[in-house]
Amino acid sequence: MGELRSKAEHTEAVRTGRRACVVVNTRSRRGRRRYPQVLRTLRAEGFDLLGVFPVDDPKRLRELLDAALEAGPDLLVVGGGDGTLSAAVKHVAHRDVALGVLPLGTTNNFARSLGLPLDLAGAIRVLRTGKVADIDLGIAGDREFANLASFGVSVEVAGTVRPWLKRLLGRAAYPLTALTILPGHRPFRAFITVKGRRHELLTHQLNIANGRFHGGWQVARDISIDNGLLTAYQLGSGKRLRLLVETLVRAATGRWRSLAGGPFVIGTEMYLETDPPMAADVDGEVRLMTPLTIRTVPNGLRVMVPEDFVDS
Repeated sequence: MGELRSKAEHTEAVRTGRRACVVVNTRSRRGRRRYPQVLRTLRAEGFDLLGVFPVDDPKRLRELLDAALEAGPDLLVVGGGDGTLSAAVKHVAHRDVALGVLPLGTTNNFARSLGLPLDLAGAIRVLRTGKVADIDLGIAGDREFANLASFGVSVEVAGTVRPWLKRLLGRAAYPLTALTILPGHRPFRAFITVKGRRHELLTHQLNIANGRFHGGWQVARDISIDNGLLTAYQLGSGKRLRLLVETLVRAATGRWRSLAGGPFVIGTEMYLETDPPMAADVDGEVRLMTPLTIRTVPNGLRVMVPEDFVDS
């Protein structure tokens, strides 16, 4: 991987050299429609585009990310939803290249956690005027992730939510799909061990967050993607009614309690067991099963963020 420049040196290289490669998920309608605008705006902002890679086949995403990195950019600009960005995170992790995020998805959790503007022009402006920061990586089993590992109703929702509903309703499509699944969903028992202490809960939904946002809504005010900690929290209890109410409240208001006042478990490493064993949705990929160790790698990823982002 080679030696990393200091963040100040890396920021200066991006601002002066503006050597970038661009990877955009053009399989999605939003990505396809915005792709020409992405290239126009980047060039108008003075970026030297060493390579541009539209992704119309998701199976080629890794290959195209590799090709982009081989061009030796200081900045890898990636446009897409959280799934596309999660794949990019794995490629950029621990490398001397910064990830530039263009929020072209439905919920844009990663972009929100970085404090980025959600309009395309604003996000591209940050690539020119912002700074290089290093943020935490999550690791679930052997898989790196940016945002979230989740268990329960959301795993079924991810496999059920319709693309046309996401286009029509945006982030509200997820809680609404959850409400259709919930009546037939059985609660499960989860055991989270942190620093030798075992926490037990009965729930329909468990999330372990690295970032601050889930479903486009803030998990809690004092969660950070740059504090070295994971935050585990349940939505509701074993009672469907409570989960239903909390899901509706979150969908309607986006409000959630802070860490000090909520049912949160916090740690740098968590060992999760469930009864029965369950599939894990790790940033949209459902491949792992419990029991599972989930941990953070502090400062494992370089990203472009606004100047006022607090980089610890």
